Amino acid sequence: MRIFQVDAFSDRVFKGNPAAVIPLHEWPEDMILQQIAAENNLSETAFFSESKDGSYKLRWFTPQTEVDLCGHATLASAHILFEQFNYSKQEITFHTKSGKLKVTKRYDLYIMDFPSNPPKPVPVPKLLPEAIGIIPIYTGVNIDMLVLVQSERDVQDIKPDMPLLKKMEVRGVIVTAPADDPETDFVSRFFAPAVGVPEDPVTGSAHTVLTPFWVKRLGKSELRARQISTRGGELICNQKDGRVEIGGKAVTYMAGEITI
Repeated sequence: MRIFQVDAFSDRVFKGNPAAVIPLHEWPEDMILQQIAAENNLSETAFFSESKDGSYKLRWFTPQTEVDLCGHATLASAHILFEQFNYSKQEITFHTKSGKLKVTKRYDLYIMDFPSNPPKPVPVPKLLPEAIGIIPIYTGVNIDMLVLVQSERDVQDIKPDMPLLKKMEVRGVIVTAPADDPETDFVSRFFAPAVGVPEDPVTGSAHTVLTPFWVKRLGKSELRARQISTRGGELICNQKDGRVEIGGKAVTYMAGEITI
């Protein structure tokens, strides 16, 4: 099998979020897919295969489990199709566990069309303040738990208790705040120890929750976001009719072969 590693949501290697991308002609057993993802030991490994109609089936695996939605590995997969396989159209359609997802290339940006997942307000979970070391202003839940804190510094300073975060009964926990930089609308970090990802460098799927939240809070539909992990990454987010457009750049770090 061919394998690529892509740094998504960045135009430079060693930044953004690394994802493995593996094109397939035939699908191996799920156990093999999971073992490959565990061997790669990246937050996500994406597998895709072409369908007869020119669309693609796409699946994502963390080192521990298959997930229903992953943004950065979708962006990475589109990047490989455009860059390595000379995909000639402007738009790629992926069929996934989260339904039909489209990625459009606009100059050097890849724009992903995802379902919008606005959070529903919930009382602050009992263990959460201890798990993140701060009392939230707001907590909401959709596919992930969204936690609003006062400032960008609060987001930067969080040193989460991973065993406690694993007890939150959600896929992951997003911590967010307004950005200090006037060119950026909000910042975030994302923790998902429950699926084997203690901290994800840049998380496209988390922005399906963040975008409707900040659109409503800030009163504008197009937003610029930064995920302030150690590697860091930048995203452009746009709310449209129950969907979220999430845009970013990508760069190929590695190309090789798997032998099993």
